[in-house]
Amino acid sequence: MQSNKVSVFLKDFISCWQVGRIYEIGHPQFMESLSRAYDSLKAILSENEDLVLGIFGEELASGDEVFFDLSQKVSPIIKSLKSRGIEKISFKRGVNRQELAKLIYFLLTSKSESLDEFQEYLYIEGMRNISVGKIKAIDEAGGDSETEKKGKIQQYEKTLDRIAQILDEAVNKESINTLQLKFVTNGIMDSLVGNYQLFFKLLKVKSYDTITFTHLLNVSILSMYFSHKLGFNRQDCISIGVAALFHDIGKLYIAKKIVQKAGRLDEEEFSAIKNHAVLGAQILLKYVDSLTILPAVVAFEHHLRYDLGGYPKVFFPRRPHIASLIVHICDEYDALSQRRSYKQDYPPEKIYKLMNIYREKKFPSGLLDKFFRIMGVWPKGTIVRLDNGEVAIVREEDEEDMFSPKVEVVSGNTKGIVDLKTNRTIKIQSSLNPLGEGKEYIEFV
Repeated sequence: MQSNKVSVFLKDFISCWQVGRIYEIGHPQFMESLSRAYDSLKAILSENEDLVLGIFGEELASGDEVFFDLSQKVSPIIKSLKSRGIEKISFKRGVNRQELAKLIYFLLTSKSESLDEFQEYLYIEGMRNISVGKIKAIDEAGGDSETEKKGKIQQYEKTLDRIAQILDEAVNKESINTLQLKFVTNGIMDSLVGNYQLFFKLLKVKSYDTITFTHLLNVSILSMYFSHKLGFNRQDCISIGVAALFHDIGKLYIAKKIVQKAGRLDEEEFSAIKNHAVLGAQILLKYVDSLTILPAVVAFEHHLRYDLGGYPKVFFPRRPHIASLIVHICDEYDALSQRRSYKQDYPPEKIYKLMNIYREKKFPSGLLDKFFRIMGVWPKGTIVRLDNGEVAIVREEDEEDMFSPKVEVVSGNTKGIVDLKTNRTIKIQSSLNPLGEGKEYIEFV
């Protein structure tokens, strides 16, 4: 029976952990106990794609089986995991002996009390077949629970803090923590990309430069999401995400009073702003060995424009790198979406019109069209007024018809989901600002 095999593995795993407390990793006694644990784990995974062990209270469980008789023996491990916020461990079929040894080693030696640091260790060590995390709570509608949404916002804030640290290292000409950077971007790829709209709503950010750092993270999330939808492989998406994180690093060299100045910049100030692309590339060229050349290229080119009419001026004709074009579109989109000291935020339909003015100038037409087919003219979560007077929330874009998403009517007679592609009698008239006219409908977003 499956439960018997899991019980055998747990006993062998506990035994290996206990031997590891006495002998060093690599000692013959430890290696012998590791082999037993690994063999019993393989016996389970030969019949199943994965094995998930969960912690419920003070008990260990797998599937519907709770191992009351073993929980007391494994209580030190349960306490160790719970102190880090870990509620489950998953083993995939491809797990190898070395990964199991590294897991036990970390449990024995790490003083960390953070789930994030445990996950970071697994990623850095290349342990793709063992994962740890929390047991997710799903609401009745099948979506994220309120607790999970709050957790994602907290994750956004932590990611923002890490990015601030990494950028500070680069600005101060210190050694960049490349492993932490990889973990951050990998985390974005896994956890943030599919929920990017949620994070754009975050108003309070723990950073000494709210505008710059929030903008960098938003552009990174958008760039990875866009790249993924364009068909780039995972590693290329992460590389573009890293480049996006650093694309505006040159601005950190410019006086804060200039970057956040209300009103028009004078000629000298505008010249300083335009120089941030060159400054950023110069900074990032010092980190080519750890970051690769792409961030420097994107920093230099992200204002170059598709027609080369932007800045800095180049003296030989060449199209910007595809990553630079992706980041430029996402950079412009986020900048127009955010409220700044010198401008109001623009409604989505206005952003679409403004960006399309620069087709084949700032942006290649095909790439710009694809971006809005993916994002929609009105992205998911946008509060809109329909031409029949009703108020609705955009729930799903239609890549074949970006002007006709599926919406949920929340105020009016229709109520419920309406597909504007099939119901041609109704159209979106305009969006409602969630901080203004749409404030009373924010609970439905």
